[in-house]
Amino acid sequence: MAHRLLMRRLWRLSASDICCLQTCSASAHFSTSLQCARVSFLSPSRSLPRTLLHASRRDISFNVQDQEDFTERVINSDLPVLVDFHAQWCGPCKILGPRLEKAIAKQKGRVAMAKVDIDDHTDLAIEYGVSAVPTVIAMRGGDVVDQFVGIKDDDELDSFVSKIIGQ
Repeated sequence: MAHRLLMRRLWRLSASDICCLQTCSASAHFSTSLQCARVSFLSPSRSLPRTLLHASRRDISFNVQDQEDFTERVINSDLPVLVDFHAQWCGPCKILGPRLEKAIAKQKGRVAMAKVDIDDHTDLAIEYGVSAVPTVIAMRGGDVVDQFVGIKDDDELDSFVSKIIGQ
């Protein structure tokens, strides 16, 4: 958990923070160096800008938090969205997820991917008729345009995503 927190804070470092770290590491006093690093990494009150790479990745693929988040980011989306209904205990889901993200990444921002854990969001799974996982539903303008259940190979995923963009 602490490792994740540290990595999250590293992503948020600005150029001035990096200069501070370089200055601190060149400092003769070890305690001053630790104090400066502690302020840079662990101060939650500071709002540091996110890097472009980190921000763009979050927009392409995201975890749905609740019904309101689903409505805002999937139903009201200008882009077509692939909704991946999955579960933590599902082996095929663990195989399909990275393949689907790879197929989405090839489209360079023309489609987004929402990940919905059916154990956390059973209401969404029931609403969209999900009876088995993995289920992938393609949505455009809030309407379901296509879907599949089960696992597919990379070529089939690429053609599925391309077909959704072309509609």
